[in-house]
Amino acid sequence: MAERTRTPPPQLRQQAPAPVPRAERHAELRRLLEVAALVGLVVTQPLLDVLGRSPDFFLFHRAGAGEILLLVAMIAVLPTLAVTLLGLATRLAGPRVRAATHTALLGLLLAALAVQVGRHTTPLRGVPLLLVAVVAGAAGAAAHRRWPALGRVLRVAAVGPPVFVVLFLVASPASAVVLPRAAGGAAGVAGPGSHPPVVMVVLDELPLVSLLGPDGRIDATRYPHFAELAAGSTWYRNATGVSGWTPYALPAMLTGRYPAKASAPHYSQHPDNLFTALGGLYDIRAQESITRLCPPSRCDQPTSPEQGLGVLVRESGRLLGQLAAPVESRIDPQQTYRERTRAEVGLDAAEPVPVDPKFRWDNLEENQPARFTSFLAGLRPSDRPTLHFLHLLMPHAPWVHLPSGARYVAPADLPNDGAGWVELARARHLAQLRYTDRLVGEMLRTLRATGLYDESLILLTADHGVSFTRDWQGRGRDALTHAAAEVAWVPMFVKEPGQRAGRTDDRNWEHVDLLPTIADAVHVRIPWATDGRSAAQAPRQRAEKTFFDRPGQPLTLRGGVPARPPDPVPHPLVGTAVGDVPTGGTARVANLAAFRAVDPATGDLPALVWGTVPAEVPDGTTLAVAVNGTVGAVVPVVPRDRGGRRFAALLADDHLFRAGANRLDLYRVATDGSLRRLALD
Repeated sequence: MAERTRTPPPQLRQQAPAPVPRAERHAELRRLLEVAALVGLVVTQPLLDVLGRSPDFFLFHRAGAGEILLLVAMIAVLPTLAVTLLGLATRLAGPRVRAATHTALLGLLLAALAVQVGRHTTPLRGVPLLLVAVVAGAAGAAAHRRWPALGRVLRVAAVGPPVFVVLFLVASPASAVVLPRAAGGAAGVAGPGSHPPVVMVVLDELPLVSLLGPDGRIDATRYPHFAELAAGSTWYRNATGVSGWTPYALPAMLTGRYPAKASAPHYSQHPDNLFTALGGLYDIRAQESITRLCPPSRCDQPTSPEQGLGVLVRESGRLLGQLAAPVESRIDPQQTYRERTRAEVGLDAAEPVPVDPKFRWDNLEENQPARFTSFLAGLRPSDRPTLHFLHLLMPHAPWVHLPSGARYVAPADLPNDGAGWVELARARHLAQLRYTDRLVGEMLRTLRATGLYDESLILLTADHGVSFTRDWQGRGRDALTHAAAEVAWVPMFVKEPGQRAGRTDDRNWEHVDLLPTIADAVHVRIPWATDGRSAAQAPRQRAEKTFFDRPGQPLTLRGGVPARPPDPVPHPLVGTAVGDVPTGGTARVANLAAFRAVDPATGDLPALVWGTVPAEVPDGTTLAVAVNGTVGAVVPVVPRDRGGRRFAALLADDHLFRAGANRLDLYRVATDGSLRRLALD
């Protein structure tokens, strides 16, 4: 007899999950599209816009195509997914709560969008802009609930993120880095004559005026090694860069052509350049930083900064914070580029470095930039002609080095412009420039020790300068208009093989002249037309300079060799000892704890002191900062900004510090010169 199937009792039957109604599924899809549209406008578009215009960001971090594509996917998907999951988590509380949560999320996203729009279209900043944005977000959310047509517009706008991604991949300057096209590059033609070794160093963000002394020559007291180089080379004193932005300036230098369009500083966009011209005849040993003009077939670049997806995500998150903030910010990824030290990278010393108590180089040699260490290690004679090339981000910001090479920490939000701040920025720049002078000295010593100095063509220059003129700090159009001498004029030294005596040439040199000059000196014919002219030719007749704030938009600069701006008069308190003085008032020093245990031998010092003062200390009040009883700096209290009522001081003399606990004192300086000690917390 067939066995009957027994039906379980009702209390044991498993309840199948109730299907999600179609209407609810459609509602969730609509919400997803609305969120995607706003996140695309708030996150995806602004981030990909800045990164798309900054191929140097990816080149500096040596990002591969796979890493860039993964980063773009994360930018396009993860923020939308996070906001959507936050909304879905409220479904358990019922449809009303879910709908209210969605409206609140839309309001927040609309407020974030209003911050970005308001920062570009209104003078509002800080709390006023934030309040207006909150009101705009609330009004937008209410309008969305009242008028369904607004939701339909948002859902149509959800096509934005995919479009932004496609534009990034195929139309932005960074597309050349993600999807590089093959480019062979023309090789130069070797002519009769010798082909000497070429040693070329390009420094970054170095105005000529920073090197000058009162007599208009290189200040040999502050910069003995730049002066040493000038004494044995030809100094083109009227030399200017081509652009204030490295991604445009350096390709112009190495191709001999003015920048015609905004393109990545990549070999696929600039296939004909110095490396390809010399590559058939010369071995290439290149250390590039934020360019990749030397194709992989010509040279290998083993030393690189911090890289990988993690650093791309971290720096992109920091960039998003700048974009979303209701305050003014300079969105320039180059400001985050820092040369890693050889200790951080784990490189061995290129050369034994002699003891020099003045700079304490024996203690601080591991602070030498890793890229520079590798460059020095490659300065060796060879059976074949060799091009040794280094682009070093020194003395480029961020400024973290004292003249001795010791490093210090600085808060990321210190302004570089405005009364008090621009003076501090210039002091930090000059301190790092004096350290850069030490690196130049190490290069010259290595060249002489290896026998390369006399036989080589040696070139040292900078791609552009930077303005430290108050209210016009930086390298943009306004800085060019008001302080072109600081932005455009750069050092340019050329030591020819066998040259012994230095000379000065005031011809109208522009950096498109660099490649033709090198080609003539090494007897190689460049097989493409250039905009520059070799120094072996007669000087150009025009006195005006051609400069580009943006590619394809030439500016005309006038003026000859610039004069050094006057140095600030040193305060008489600097370098003096302070005895017991009465206490009157308080101040907060943010890095006070760093003074409790200092070890100068590590190469790290708390040389930048910053903090805030209470309301009873007026703006402009002069403060004296002393370490172990000696005043190291005198600075003003600057007007309130988003960081409060602040001050900051650079203690450039690292001999103020000693091993162990150090005493930090802050004094309020009265108009009659008397001091009041401020109690620190």
